[in-house]
Amino acid sequence: MGQASRDGAGVSLTRHFGQARLAQLDPFVLLDEMHSSNPADYVRGFPSHPHRGFETVSVMLDGQMRHRDSRGNSGLITGGGAQWMTAGSGIVHSEMPEPDPALGTELWGFQLWVNLPRAEKMRTPEYQDLGPDRLAEVELDRGGRLRVIAGEMLGARGPVAARPTEPMLATLSMNRGDDVELRLPRDHTALVLIAEGEAELGPRRERLGEGALAILEGRGELLRISARERSAHVLVMAGAPIREPIVHVGPFVMNTQAEIDDAYADYQAGTLG
Repeated sequence: MGQASRDGAGVSLTRHFGQARLAQLDPFVLLDEMHSSNPADYVRGFPSHPHRGFETVSVMLDGQMRHRDSRGNSGLITGGGAQWMTAGSGIVHSEMPEPDPALGTELWGFQLWVNLPRAEKMRTPEYQDLGPDRLAEVELDRGGRLRVIAGEMLGARGPVAARPTEPMLATLSMNRGDDVELRLPRDHTALVLIAEGEAELGPRRERLGEGALAILEGRGELLRISARERSAHVLVMAGAPIREPIVHVGPFVMNTQAEIDDAYADYQAGTLG
């Protein structure tokens, strides 16, 4: 189960992995979830902060966040949409809630950190804004919906441009009785988070409750997810392992401590991003 935490300027969140008690899951580094209808839990947001050496992936289910960065980019990440940002050699950005009375007060979203291989850690930063209309959708038999952000699932291909970790990422909204089978590359690290409700995984129908994170490495290509007793919201992630040394300190993910020290020095000198 995830661990209650705070980040940014005091945002309440659940850290599903990235904390000391769960090792990094190559190529994934961290997964945080924000989910609250109380603005006091999130209103201070994530003011300007740096990143280097990896990619941040923001996935919104409800509410919206405004992204701004040191390269002049700005974008609104809305419910049902996503953003894929490659920090590369370095970027400074902010992510702040942008309330809309018409949407209510619920804010529900995830941020996933995906590592970069050594050859790409100092590449030019970029980001991909992925509004809801750009995500690939598949309607399920009982009325649920698969929304594909990266990779291909059930014949639908997500809009994320090719990445070195060959990622697959999707949200799955399942009604009671929905059942899906997803094909994942055999050599990928695959994770399934039950964000809400309850679902069953695999041929043995292992039942997982809300907040459970399943690690599927080495279990084969076919992933079966069923919502037999209750509806469920599920996050599905898979990526090719990089298999390189990793040092993760604060907002930086590099291969050595010396590279981490360089990142902090560059940020303090104002030359990062």
